[in-house]
Parts: sequence; structure tokens; C-alpha cells
Amino acid sequence: MNSFNNRSIRWGILGLGNIANKFAADLVRVQGAELYAVASRSQQKADEFSNKYLASIAYNSYESLIKDPNVDAIYIATPHALHKENTLLCLAHGKAVLCEKPFAMNSAEVELMITKAQQNKVLLMEALWTFFLPHYQFALNELANERYGKVLKLEADFGFTREFNNDSRLFNKELGGGSLLDIGIYPIFAALSVFGKPEHIKAGASFFDNGADSSCTMEFKYANGVSAHLNSTLLATTPTQATFTCERAIIKLNGPFHAPTNITIIAGEKEQVIEFDYKTNGYSYEIEHFNDLLRQGKTESDIMSFEFSKTLIQTLDEVRSIIGLDYQTT
Repeated sequence: MNSFNNRSIRWGILGLGNIANKFAADLVRVQGAELYAVASRSQQKADEFSNKYLASIAYNSYESLIKDPNVDAIYIATPHALHKENTLLCLAHGKAVLCEKPFAMNSAEVELMITKAQQNKVLLMEALWTFFLPHYQFALNELANERYGKVLKLEADFGFTREFNNDSRLFNKELGGGSLLDIGIYPIFAALSVFGKPEHIKAGASFFDNGADSSCTMEFKYANGVSAHLNSTLLATTPTQATFTCERAIIKLNGPFHAPTNITIIAGEKEQVIEFDYKTNGYSYEIEHFNDLLRQGKTESDIMSFEFSKTLIQTLDEVRSIIGLDYQTT
């Protein structure tokens, strides 16, 4: 394991779309880290991205970046269907990997990725940034400490509209497009992070003509009577809130709850809004956590653990099975 005590961690980014831009904008502001290399299938796109964020090298192939001996950690922001392939190649070359959510397309792929990381003793983590945001950690602590009594119910949604485009990754089923993997993962994550794996799942969905899911509604039931009512849709703009009803108060993560936001606590007639003074896009928190893991020589996160990632993808698989959604991966 390399020692990073006296130098910055050199990052590479695979896939240079919208989320990679937000990630890079935060990465260059994180102390002890530098954007060293970027890669796209297009040299022009790689050059433009590199110039924008002052990366040292711009590659026109993912393989070239992965094989660069100066790269310490790689952020994978390629389409969902490429996550397994990209991650395995990174791990084979001893590169620490922060792979954008969803980790992969199904449980079998995630299991393989984790097994390879463990065999190679290389750090691997799913980049579900919400877990690391201060407002979300605050909410988790309040709920775990039962400050307002036991949690009784969660209601969480995520929805926006965009004109259908059969050529867009967002609507391409074979690339994991559709509402469930892209945005439904966040309401599901909210339920799992507080209640764990549900005892029973009910789900329904609507579909575009190409087979990608346009919306998905889910109800999670737990043995203790707790329930989670979840929704994702590409057909309407929704509040994108996560509302936890407790015995003595309501804790509302205001929209968009998965991104930097504030929290409203309603206890009786008293309503309090708590701000968190965000100064970045929010990706800086998971970057800092990942850097700390790398510096400590750890190969798994204690927050976004392998067990949590497995539970998340297993739950997504179960929902897909219920609604009849098949990505036909190999």
C-alpha cells in the first residue's frame, strides 16, 4: 500500500458526463487530493474536461488511464452497465475504486466486484454520496437516538420530467436507464439506511414503449409495523423529500433530500428549520471519506460497507423481479 502522508492522492475519472463534472468541481477543492487524469472515448471531450478542471493528463481510452502508474484512485462515472467491467479492470491494476451508484446492474455483478476487491486487497466503495452529507448524517443520528420517539413511517419520492429520447442513457434500458436504478435507488436507500432490509415488498410500475420503467411505486413492510412508502418517476416533478414520522415529531429532509439541503422538524405546533451551511456540490464529503480510507490502508468503508451495497442491490433486484423489469445483462 502506498503512503500518502507527504503528497496528494492522485485521482483519475472515467466517464466525463454531468455527474463527473460536479464531482470534479468538488475534488479540486478537497485538501490533499488532485485531479491527475481523466478519460473519455473522445479525445476532444477528454481535453475539454481536462482544461476545465486542470487535470494533468487527458486520455482517449479508459484502459490508458487505468494503466497509468501515477493514478492512485479512480472515480467511475460511466453508464451503469459498464460499472462492473470498468471496476474489475481497475482492481486488476491495483487501483482504488470509487464507483458511482448503482454499484452495478445486479447482485451477481456486485458480488463479483466485491470478491475481486477482497482478493486483491484493494479499496472499493459505492459512491452513494447522500450517506456522507451532513444533513443526512444528522437525520440518521436523530432517528437512531430516538430523540422524538420511535420511527413509525417513511415517505420518500424522487421525480423529474425530461423529454423522452430513445438515444439517451437515461431512457436506455440496457444501460440501466429508467426511473428505478437512476433515481428510485435514493428512496430505497433512505429506507434501508434507517430500517434495514424489509420483510415484505409491494411494487408497481409503468413503462416507456422501449421497456424502460417510467415510474415505480414501492411499499416496504417491516416486522415491527414500520412501513416505507417510496416512489420514483420520470413522468412528473415531485417534491423529492424524505419524511420520517416519529412518535413525537416529523423529521422532513426537504427537497432534494438526496443532495445538500436543510431539514424541517415539526413537533406539535413548533416547526424548526435546520441549515447545514453547504459550500460545495456535496461530493466533497464522500471524497474526503474515501481519501481517509486510502490513507489508513483500509479496503472497505465503515459507512458505505460491502454489506450495505449488497443489501441495496438485492433490494433493487427484488423490486425489478416484482415489476417484471429485466435488463438482460450478461
